[in-house]
Amino acid sequence: MVWQANLNLAYTRSGGRVVAHHQHSGPLRILQSLYPEGDGICHNVLVHPPGGLVGGDTLDIAVQAAAGTHGLLTTPGATRFYRSEGPLALQTTRLTLQAGARLEWLPLEALCYSDCQAENRLVMDMQPGAELLGWDVTAFGLPQANLPFVQGRFAQHIELPGVWLERGCIAASDTRLMDGPTGLNGARCMASLFFVSGTVLERKRKQQALDIARELIASHPLATTAGATSPNPQVIVLRVLAPLVEPAMQLLRSVRNAWRQELWQLPLCNPRIWAM
Repeated sequence: MVWQANLNLAYTRSGGRVVAHHQHSGPLRILQSLYPEGDGICHNVLVHPPGGLVGGDTLDIAVQAAAGTHGLLTTPGATRFYRSEGPLALQTTRLTLQAGARLEWLPLEALCYSDCQAENRLVMDMQPGAELLGWDVTAFGLPQANLPFVQGRFAQHIELPGVWLERGCIAASDTRLMDGPTGLNGARCMASLFFVSGTVLERKRKQQALDIARELIASHPLATTAGATSPNPQVIVLRVLAPLVEPAMQLLRSVRNAWRQELWQLPLCNPRIWAM
């Protein structure tokens, strides 16, 4: 059976509270809104009950954040791209932020099983003054279960239209890419943490964020395979390669927490579901 699922989520203000309105079709849901930081920040968990995608499945996620809202979205577990007989499994996410909106896009990792044919697309539309803190984590195979990624293809697309575009295709058969020193070099997890603005970032603010990230990278076990840069005046990115998801996610969470405090003057507050 092929699953087609759509979710539309909109953050708006109702009095002093940020509220989430959502509609869906197919197996894609938003759980109850939570407010661990007070009414000004709405936390939500995005759930896909089937637990993964096979060939022909599509997930279409659209999130809108109105001016002055702050939403946080995560998932309860990994997104799994399973074996395909040929058709593509596709997840498309479009995040649209109005002026002054803030959004945290923090899904847990995507797992690419051997023989998958998959694409994961993320497009961010940002009006002036809007800011987004997000990440993308992808793992190939299940090394700890002795299930390596030996066949299949995965395409990744991350875009801020007209400003920043990263697109790549990873084929398990491309040994130079998978294992070569100028490719993944044997790593089976690649991850990016990004802070994206609808306006050119003030130079001092951007440099402070880079300095924080580089300091945390330097003291982390993945220091030799991680780095932080600003490919565009509206974008700050940390990239890391790791043998497994867990050390990469640990680094991303620490830098995310530090950036949140420095760039938004907000204290540490991890989604409750991460501790479960």
